Amino acid sequence: MNGTTESETPRVVRMHPADNVAIVVNDGGLPAGSVVALGLVLREKVPQGHKVALSDLLPGQAVMRYNVPVGYARQAIPAGSWVHERLLDIPPARELQGLPMATVQPAPQAPLEGFTFEGYVNADGSVGTRNLLALTTTVQCVAGVVKIAVERIERELLPLYPNVDGVVGLEHSYGCGVAIDAPGAEIPIRTLRHISLNPNFGGEVMVVSLGCEKLQPERLLPPGSFPIQDVRDAGQGPDLVCLQDDAHVGFMSMVDHIVQSARPHLERLNARRRQTVPASALVVGVQCGGSDAFSGVTANPAVGHMADLIVRAGGTVMFSENTEVRDAVEQLTSRAATHQVAEEIVRELGWYDQYLDRGRVDRTANTTPGNKAGGLSNIAEKAMGSIIKSGSSAIASVLAPGDKLQPDQKGLVFAATPASDFICGTLQLAAGMNVHVFTTGRGTPYGLQACPVVKVATRSDLARRWHDLMDMNAGRIADGEITIEQAGWELFRLLLDVASGRKTWAEHWKLHNALVLFNPAPIT
Repeated sequence: MNGTTESETPRVVRMHPADNVAIVVNDGGLPAGSVVALGLVLREKVPQGHKVALSDLLPGQAVMRYNVPVGYARQAIPAGSWVHERLLDIPPARELQGLPMATVQPAPQAPLEGFTFEGYVNADGSVGTRNLLALTTTVQCVAGVVKIAVERIERELLPLYPNVDGVVGLEHSYGCGVAIDAPGAEIPIRTLRHISLNPNFGGEVMVVSLGCEKLQPERLLPPGSFPIQDVRDAGQGPDLVCLQDDAHVGFMSMVDHIVQSARPHLERLNARRRQTVPASALVVGVQCGGSDAFSGVTANPAVGHMADLIVRAGGTVMFSENTEVRDAVEQLTSRAATHQVAEEIVRELGWYDQYLDRGRVDRTANTTPGNKAGGLSNIAEKAMGSIIKSGSSAIASVLAPGDKLQPDQKGLVFAATPASDFICGTLQLAAGMNVHVFTTGRGTPYGLQACPVVKVATRSDLARRWHDLMDMNAGRIADGEITIEQAGWELFRLLLDVASGRKTWAEHWKLHNALVLFNPAPIT
């Protein structure tokens, strides 16, 4: 809708009783003269999701949202005024010294028992939610050949193997012209290695190499990387196709070799069947992109409640996005299960501070124009809405970029990644997630081929317009139709259905990108 009709009641949301601003709920915003909470009259038009002053704000006064200063008024702001980023100075970033370390121990919640899903049990004990064949690549030079081979496998072979969900070419832009021994080079290498071990691939991984690249197959996947294949192939490791081998005469010979090599893998995958497993086998990655002011009001709080349910069920939830949660560092370190976990959080967020210093930029580069159009004034406000996705459980452990979850790493995990959507998704795949939750307010056609992505809209307007892209509408919370707790339970049950094979909209439209690697090492 283009504006508020006479039949609509002007509505605003205040997140905490101590807040001196609220955000406008109505589609299209509210015009000047609208009467909102406590008889407050808007002095000007305020767009949907943007803040309105609930009282007169003095120059230098803290603007409170979530009971946290999200800015300081640059000038006097009368009650009923639109409070936007041009009127605010961003609060200084909290130093990484003198933080509360493991000082808040959330009360233990009752275990959640009896919930299951139908998954693929792997030999290493992990559980896949999809049954996929992966074609791992050592270098970007083979991407074109792999793409054509994947198309042929999908067209010629997959119809013969109905229990296989698909074939994934793990294409990327790494492997050749890189300083492969430089500090930081281990991050993209271990990311590629660990993605190949993702539970949704079930150990059936092929490797396509050019032959002359710096990232040789034995470095990417050293012996022992794939216990299932190592045993079956008498220690030879994963199935390898090298395009520069003398046996290949012409382009089609390369493609034919890849296609024919896929057959035994597909046969073994096709013999697998879903089994009933407990919800504790879920490894859920959560992320937000195209965020707006509703992200921290509807979708992310619902995800946070869902995260608590997953943890209570014995499962694993990974939240990430260093670039967004940095401004909430004290909330992270205080919720750490141990002092060591808190120190690891500081280590990962300290790396981000150093990264900004090297680039001679500061954190005000985040937020994006779309975030601001959606009502988020700065990164301090964005961080408060982002961190809610993590729920209320203690942070049990921390993963560095590209690291893989170990079998004993359960509960709430901080997986340190940049906030860029596909880089975050790539690193969470490497960590071992088997289902993904992605919230958005502005909208984004995001998807991952290796893992089902459940997309949650923050606003009903977006859910209506993008009806065939969003799997759940959390905007109903702001509409007063459901509570945050009800939405969290709905999302929890939806995840169990998706983990059992129900397709998401992203899967329906085959929305996915190539892997986007986080590479802090220099290019040579």
